[in-house]
Amino acid sequence: MATFFLDSFAKRQWEDANHAGSRMTWDQEDFVRRVEEAHAAGAPLRDGYAPFCKHVFVPNFTDACVGAEEITDANRSLLESGYQKRRPEELAVLARWFPRAAVPPRRAQFLDIICYSREQILKEYEAMPAEDAQPVPDAPWGIISIKAQDEDGETPMQPITMLRNALGREEGGSGVTLDKAKYAEAVDYWDRHAIIQ
Repeated sequence: MATFFLDSFAKRQWEDANHAGSRMTWDQEDFVRRVEEAHAAGAPLRDGYAPFCKHVFVPNFTDACVGAEEITDANRSLLESGYQKRRPEELAVLARWFPRAAVPPRRAQFLDIICYSREQILKEYEAMPAEDAQPVPDAPWGIISIKAQDEDGETPMQPITMLRNALGREEGGSGVTLDKAKYAEAVDYWDRHAIIQ
């Protein structure tokens, strides 16, 4: 039986040309197969920000480039901002990013495969149904996001994502209470970094 499936939330990274962060072009079925193989070969499910969230870190076997860059004096003027939604059902939030065309692509060393339990995914879809909802596979872990990065461990979640999660599933979050210390760490990191879009 499979351990992982590719959730529709992650498929945006393949299908949405305006996706903020890591873009994916690798064949989706082969991608999941390789994550399965890496896990079977010893890549563990590492704890995430909540019991239903796990990470699998693997060397980057794709052509994915880093999805965020450090802000420097040389690139600060390239930053753009605006209100965005991750999916149509969510509220728009203010975001900032580097335009993809303005930042030289740099292949990432690692992939952070972010997974939610199947049960959590079902709860979130029940709270905020998608117009094009697909059946959720029976595998226990759904890949909800892939972060192409140079770190072989977890980088802080964006502060706005932490706030959205605290709002609850009805607003596109997970329902996890805000941890102020983790939020401060995230602010420190994202004050010095920006997503590439």
